Amino acid sequence: MGQVSSRESRRWAAYGRGALVALCALTAVLNDVAAQGRYLVPVVVTVLVCGAALLVPRLRWPAAPLLVTVATAWWGTLLLPMLAVALYDLAVDRRARIAVGCAVAALGANLLGYRPTSLWTDQSYASTLLLPVLAVLVGLWLGSRRRLVQALAADVEHLRVEAQLREDAARAAERSRIAAEMHDVLAHRLSLIALHTGVLATKSESLPAPVTERLALLRTTSVEALTDLRDVLGVLRDPDAAPAGATLTPIMREVGELADEARAAGQHVELTTDGLPEQVPTTHRLAVYRIVQEALTNARKHAAGAPVTVRIDYGPPATLVEVTNPPGTPRTDTVGSGYGLVGLRERVAALGGHLNSGPAGSGAWRLAARIPHPAALEQNGTRT
Repeated sequence: MGQVSSRESRRWAAYGRGALVALCALTAVLNDVAAQGRYLVPVVVTVLVCGAALLVPRLRWPAAPLLVTVATAWWGTLLLPMLAVALYDLAVDRRARIAVGCAVAALGANLLGYRPTSLWTDQSYASTLLLPVLAVLVGLWLGSRRRLVQALAADVEHLRVEAQLREDAARAAERSRIAAEMHDVLAHRLSLIALHTGVLATKSESLPAPVTERLALLRTTSVEALTDLRDVLGVLRDPDAAPAGATLTPIMREVGELADEARAAGQHVELTTDGLPEQVPTTHRLAVYRIVQEALTNARKHAAGAPVTVRIDYGPPATLVEVTNPPGTPRTDTVGSGYGLVGLRERVAALGGHLNSGPAGSGAWRLAARIPHPAALEQNGTRT
C-alpha cells in the first residue's frame, strides 16, 4: 500500500511539473508576441528545447541548467520563469552555490542580450531579482523537508523490520523451548519404558517365550526411539543447558510450585484450580505453566504490590487459564524483551487455542487462554 501511494505521488508530481513547464513556455511565447514577435520561431525553438531539458529526468543535470541559463542570458524576461524552475531544481538537489552562479551568470550576461525583452528595465527590476531568489529559497526549504521525510520514513521502516525480526525471534525461541521441553519429558518417559522392560527381561526364565520376545522388542524399540529423539530435538536445546551425557530429569513443574515461589518473593498470589492436571496432555500443562509464569513476571514488573488472581480449569473440553491483577506501581529497575506474549501466542496457537491479553477495566490487566483438548479438536474437525 505504501509503495502504491508513493508511485501515485510521484506520478502527480510529474503531471504538475509538466503543467508548470508548459505554462512557462506558453507565457514566453505570448510575451514575445506582445513585445514585437519578430523572432517568434527562434523563441519557440528555444522554449521547446529548454522545456524538454527540464522535463526529461536525465537532462535535468547538467544540461537543463546550462541551456536555460544561456537562453535567459539572451532572451531575458521570456525565459526567466524557466530559469526559476531550473534554480529550484538545483536548490532541491543541494546545489545552491551552482544555482546562485547560474542566476548571476544569466542576469549579468543579459546586459548584452536581446534588448526588447531585457531583464534590466524599469518595469522588471523587482521580478528580475525576486523570482530567482524566491526559487532558490523555496527549493532549499522543500529539499530539506523532502530529505527529512525520507529519513523519517526510512527510520519507521527500519523500526518495523526490527520489530518483525524480534517477533520472529521470539516465536522461534518459543518453538525451541517447546521442543526442548518435549525432549526432556518424552526422553524421561522413554527411559522409564526402557528401564522397566529391561528389568522384566532379566526375569525371562519365568516368562513365556512370546512375552520375552515382545519385551526384548519393546526395549530395543524404546532405546532406538530415545536415541532418535535426542538426535532430532537435542539440537534445539538451549546452548547453556546440561550436556547430552547428563542424567535426564523431567522438567514438569506444577503451577502450585510457581505460586509458592512467587509468594516467597513477596508477591500476593491467589490460585484456584479445577480439574485434574494429570488428565490433560503434557503440552497443556507446559503451556499453563509458561502462561502463569509470564503473567506473574509481568505483574511484578508493571504492577508491583498488586495481588494476582490465577484461575485454571483443566476441563474438559478445554484447558482454561485466566490471570488478572489490579493496577500497581510500575518498576523501573527491570528490563525485558517485551516479546514474551508473542512467544506465548505462538505456543497456544500451535495447540489450536487462542490467547488474549489487555486491559480489563479500572486499570486492571487480564491474560487469558483457552486450549481445546485433542478430542474436542478432532470432533470439530469431523464436523467441519
